[in-house]
Amino acid sequence: METFFGFFTEIVREIIGCFATSFLLVLVATPSLIKVAKLKHLVDEPGDARKLHRRSVPTIGGIMIFAGTIIGYSLWFPSKEGWVLGNNYFPIEALNEFKYLVACMFILFFLGLKDDIVGVSPTKKLLIHLVVGFILVVVADIRITQFWGLFDVDHLPYWLSITISIFVYIVIVNAINLIDGVDGLAAGVGLIASQAFAFWFYRTGDQPLALLAMGLGGSLLGFLIYNFQPAKLFMGDSGSLIIGLVLFVLAVKMIEFPVKHMLTTMSAVPTPVLAMAILAYPLIDTLRVFILRALKGKSPFSADKNHIHHKLLSLGLTHRQTSMVLYGFSIFIILLTFIAPAYSPNVTFLIVMTVAVGTLNSVFLFKSKK
Repeated sequence: METFFGFFTEIVREIIGCFATSFLLVLVATPSLIKVAKLKHLVDEPGDARKLHRRSVPTIGGIMIFAGTIIGYSLWFPSKEGWVLGNNYFPIEALNEFKYLVACMFILFFLGLKDDIVGVSPTKKLLIHLVVGFILVVVADIRITQFWGLFDVDHLPYWLSITISIFVYIVIVNAINLIDGVDGLAAGVGLIASQAFAFWFYRTGDQPLALLAMGLGGSLLGFLIYNFQPAKLFMGDSGSLIIGLVLFVLAVKMIEFPVKHMLTTMSAVPTPVLAMAILAYPLIDTLRVFILRALKGKSPFSADKNHIHHKLLSLGLTHRQTSMVLYGFSIFIILLTFIAPAYSPNVTFLIVMTVAVGTLNSVFLFKSKK
């Protein structure tokens, strides 16, 4: 019993340390980044009809999200000995996953940074995403292999597992990128999602993934201080791509987590449904705009002002109010997943997704004020 409580005390200490490291690094270093960005004119200028800001704002805030996450996670990543002493489920594959994850984070960071400064063509971006998806899914073997009965599907054939996993990676990364249109929105939603994952992995005893989620969460909280309305700094693609990558890894690892290693209270919630609930807002908003664009004969990746946050702004809400409303929605859907009847994964999915889709789309029943 003493060993058990000692182990979880150590995990809590490391989790808090990782969060604090990432948070303080971003909090302290961001003002210098803002100053450099303005001196070098690395800013987003107003003028485009789709842009919601009315002044020049630095666009390279993703540098701090990347640095805070990777430094905090690397410094507090547990040793192999630390795993074995306290828990019977810390697969040695986590070490290999760590190196591939860090490599992919560097690739996406430099892709996003270049896109923020000089721009990158959609074709090149898609090609690089396919390369990163291949590394994560095929080489690192971070992929969805089963649905645990959702849609009456259990294990997936290898080729289908690869295809679905790479597709999910591209969807999640682009979903986070597409909701980054209001001060504090993408960072806040990412913070809520990362902390939901952190709580779940802490409760299931997966120390490395809990640390990864907390490292991202600490970075996003520090960044939010400068990104909340009125924003002094935008995250740009270099930030949104990192958030999407980490959330993809956490979502897949949640879905794949062995049921036998879960607490009874955690195993009652279907992991595929919970993973989708945690990312409900960006996924539903992205699916909605993609369908609308396809119906109009436009490219799914073309820009417009049909996102849910645009509708909330047209109803008269400020950036701050819009973000807070969508924060509340994200938290509500996550909590709903835990209290929804658990007769079967399909019933839970139907309840949660019906409420989520209905709630988000209900805003379009109101007439815009502007």
